[in-house]
Amino acid sequence: MLKKILYQYWRSYSTTGLLVGTFFFAFSLTPSLVPRIALLQGVLSGISFAVGYGLGNLGVWLWDYLELPKRATHLEQLVKWIMTLICCGFAAYFLWQSAAWQDSIRVLMQLEPVGTAQPLIVGLLAFFVFVLVHLLSRLFKFVLMKSSRFINRFMPRRVANVVGFCIAATLFFLLIDGLLFKQALRLADSIYEDLDKLSEANIAQPADPLKTGSVMSLINWDSLGRMGRNFISSGPDKSDIQKFFDEPVLSPIRVYAGLRSADTPAKRAKLALNELIRVGGFERSVLIVATPTGTGWLDPAGVDTVEYLHGGDTAIIGVQYSYLASWLSLLVEPGYGAETARALFRQVYLHWTTLSRDNRPKLYLHGLSLGSLSSESSVDLFEIIADPHHGALWAGPPFPSSHWRSVTDDRKSGTPAWLPRFSDGSYVRFTSQQNHLALPDTNWGPIRIVYLQYASDAITFFELESIFRAPAWMEGQRGPDVSTQLRWYPLVTFLQLLVDVMVSTAPPLGYGHNYAPEHYLDGWLEVTQPRGWSDAKIIRLKSGFASLREMK
Repeated sequence: MLKKILYQYWRSYSTTGLLVGTFFFAFSLTPSLVPRIALLQGVLSGISFAVGYGLGNLGVWLWDYLELPKRATHLEQLVKWIMTLICCGFAAYFLWQSAAWQDSIRVLMQLEPVGTAQPLIVGLLAFFVFVLVHLLSRLFKFVLMKSSRFINRFMPRRVANVVGFCIAATLFFLLIDGLLFKQALRLADSIYEDLDKLSEANIAQPADPLKTGSVMSLINWDSLGRMGRNFISSGPDKSDIQKFFDEPVLSPIRVYAGLRSADTPAKRAKLALNELIRVGGFERSVLIVATPTGTGWLDPAGVDTVEYLHGGDTAIIGVQYSYLASWLSLLVEPGYGAETARALFRQVYLHWTTLSRDNRPKLYLHGLSLGSLSSESSVDLFEIIADPHHGALWAGPPFPSSHWRSVTDDRKSGTPAWLPRFSDGSYVRFTSQQNHLALPDTNWGPIRIVYLQYASDAITFFELESIFRAPAWMEGQRGPDVSTQLRWYPLVTFLQLLVDVMVSTAPPLGYGHNYAPEHYLDGWLEVTQPRGWSDAKIIRLKSGFASLREMK
């Protein structure tokens, strides 16, 4: 019985589909932006093979539909055997090469070479995934044929085929979107919400009345969520910062409102503003409106660094807008973060403009990942043009960021897309692992905006258009953390980058979507221009952060 089933499957599969699918499988093994483990590679290669096989089948159907010359059927089985052997050899060669391709990225990211890419595991996983997708496609075809035959009783054959296809597509869409996708999102939201409620064992409610969440605070400690409580209780205190200064320093101010702190974004923003006023945030020299990532997390590397640079004479305010990880929030609720960021900035800005220009703090914006996108959307330049804020440091801007995209697309000719130079550099500048912010013969304008981005960050450099054309960041000079062996392949590169987005935080600190303190320091130094920092002192501070990282 099994032998008969396998024989029928052998006779039914498409030689053209096998050929195209093998090319897609092979190309999926080549490097992209992020190193891949065997499990991930197997899933990616299996999906790539299935997509290629489907396209090959589509080509055969189109050939027959157009009534082009038929193939020689008496040689079909022989050709199938020959092509199968060729495809197996081609796939085996690319599997053997895959370890070297993965190492071409790992070496750049200072990771140990893999030695072997576990070709057997990758091959078996890819085959399993392909069979699963292929069975689903057969199920789709079964529903299509049944629907078409039934409708053909009442309508012409071609009309019935079209209607049958629409019925099958609708059923599968409802199944995937309604039953699988939405249920998975509800489950993810529930899990992340439960995680947000968890309290770390070593984090207690602050006793300092000037801390958010204390007994005297306007914001309840439990309502801050896990990320908010971590943000308030972590970071440098006065004694930590004093080590780098020969003069008195202050204890940094941090204000945060969680999703459960109030019912709406506007109410949470107003509550956070009142708390900021209560603790004296507008009496500091530097005030930063920081937009967190999807889970409510504010990167310590981004906020701790600026607090050190200004001797604790800072106030940072943030409001949570989601429980989900950034890439999930980007898919299902991309506008919600922007709504919260706009509400918070507007509240802070309107109060800030009522203060004397000589006595109020300098106002900056900050965000990482989805926080960068939302922070970027929080400001309408026409509303602030008479009294602008002083700048922004945005790290890892996601690919839908409109301001970032506009500046990147309008970059100076000859500058790479991963490190563009815009206009005369007086308004916005870009940097990466190496500090590229000092532009000769260029002066800053009234607003200083810095984008910190790594060339290997798939959340920044993912492109939908990579389905049919090579992204601009592949042209010309490559980023220092991007493999020279990376090539563009239609559809396959899109699938590779889609996987890279999901595992963008897997690379070590300083690569991918993991931004290092020393690179944040370069950005904050340029944006906020703190006084009293010599080159030697900056190097010592960077070394201090590196030591802290090694201790963790």
